Amino acid sequence: MLHKETLDLIQEDIALSIEQKKLSDKMLKLIYDKKWFNLWVPKGYGGLEMPLAEGCVLLEELAYVDGGFGWTVTLCAGANMFAGFLDPALAVNIFGKREVCWGGSGKPSGRADKLADGYLVTGYWKYATGAPHLTHFTLNAWIYESGKQVCDAAGNPVYHSFFVDRDDVLVHYDWDTFGLACTASHSFSVEKVFLPEDRAFDLLPERRQHEAPLYYYPFMTFAECTLAVNYWGMFRRFLDVLERQLFVKSTDPSWDAAAGKKRFMQVDQSRSALTEQAKRLYALMDATWGDPQPDDTALQEIATLSREMVQRIKQDAAALFSFAGISGAQQDSELNIVFRHLFTAAQHSLLNS
Repeated sequence: MLHKETLDLIQEDIALSIEQKKLSDKMLKLIYDKKWFNLWVPKGYGGLEMPLAEGCVLLEELAYVDGGFGWTVTLCAGANMFAGFLDPALAVNIFGKREVCWGGSGKPSGRADKLADGYLVTGYWKYATGAPHLTHFTLNAWIYESGKQVCDAAGNPVYHSFFVDRDDVLVHYDWDTFGLACTASHSFSVEKVFLPEDRAFDLLPERRQHEAPLYYYPFMTFAECTLAVNYWGMFRRFLDVLERQLFVKSTDPSWDAAAGKKRFMQVDQSRSALTEQAKRLYALMDATWGDPQPDDTALQEIATLSREMVQRIKQDAAALFSFAGISGAQQDSELNIVFRHLFTAAQHSLLNS
């Protein structure tokens, strides 16, 4: 899905993006030119409105080229898809612009005090991927009315999702991880920011404002699929780079005789097992896509399979990494970079269970 010039552009700026801890200007221009942040945005709003499996193939390939680049596109495109839960006129006005990028936190925090014509929002949230280039920040906040926390009929506290203009947000530049540095997933806070009613939304199919297939699809399943293909794309790269290093080692006859066959076999076994799981995941995407009421059994299999893939990837990457020897421990080696991306991404709470 990617032309050579596209691959070259991304690869040329990988080192720069790691050094400056954010996507380079050339990388961002490429994303806006390709509309990748609008991968899931309806066509009527200026987006690509890709089917789930087709979009996930692209995300997998981007993660293969560079995990930090692919992760940023995935998380920001996942936030831009919220367009379908907004009032259509508002969505057209926002997403009709060339350079629009949403991102934020899915963990409820802070509070939103209900007013007659909107909400007063205050709070602090972590891990807004792409913070330096976000035009809007998304957040989930607990709802209060007359100073008391709002609960549903079962007694559970209620929260809504909101989006906030960048100018109303304070970014805390605290992202300092050993991998995915260019995702710049900094924390952010807002202090008594008034948001009108149309800045609140809920990621539920019954609350959709657009009829594209994606907005009938459970958001949790969408997130499971898009994250899982990122891990798989990064791991494919890890295996390919490791295999190249093993070929170099195999030029030493003593190493080749003692360990060569076994090491190559272990890499092949891992690649084959994950390839089969990935094929099944894509088949499940196709089976559930476009159905206003996707089969619950298939959705549950996606949830289970995506987590099994991530656990297998973590285990295999840790086991295989040592085969590279001291060259793999060099921080500027490609294998080391991919390994760090993988294990930073694996800390994401959604599939890390």
